[in-house]
Amino acid sequence: MEKKLVPVTIYAESTPNPAVMKFVANKVMINYGVTVEFESPEECEEAPLARVLFTFPFVKSVFFASNFVSITKTDTIEWDDIVLELREYLTNYLQAGNEVFTKPPVETQHSVENEKGEQQAIRVTAQPQNEVEEKIINLLEEYVRPAVEGDGGAIHFKSYKDGILTVRLSGACSGCPSSTATLKGGIQNLFNRFMPEVQDVVAEEV
Repeated sequence: MEKKLVPVTIYAESTPNPAVMKFVANKVMINYGVTVEFESPEECEEAPLARVLFTFPFVKSVFFASNFVSITKTDTIEWDDIVLELREYLTNYLQAGNEVFTKPPVETQHSVENEKGEQQAIRVTAQPQNEVEEKIINLLEEYVRPAVEGDGGAIHFKSYKDGILTVRLSGACSGCPSSTATLKGGIQNLFNRFMPEVQDVVAEEV
């Protein structure tokens, strides 16, 4: 019996980061509020779509959130040469009913090298330790995350100490030339209004 195709549309959307293109689907790819980024095919054991995207030689990293995937390309090729190919591939993959994840990711993680030189997963979003940190996270979730996801990226709370808020950027926001302006402008202004005790916002890219 022939497998029935699932109606899927994909459109490509540029981001403030010239190395990243956002591909938006008319279906949810990952649970709301969860984001995940892959920087190598070895990290994609439970993410078959990400794994096959890495078979394209120009794919540098893959980021999933909500109903889109942001793809970071290498500098050796222009988007005009590959965007239609990627959009068609994603459409065909999803229309065939193939899985995005074999096991639903529950929270963003990132692999780092520990003191022994081994790869170790860390939490990208730190858990709040007090009411102040909880209020900061709520502000980021309510006012900042929707706009950042609109640009194909994600922002995560890392720490707050001595008036300094440290966040982690991923997806299109990682390495984006305009991310500093976003931090010092929009996000800092937000906290000036709601939490003036937050004196500065800095980013630690993952």
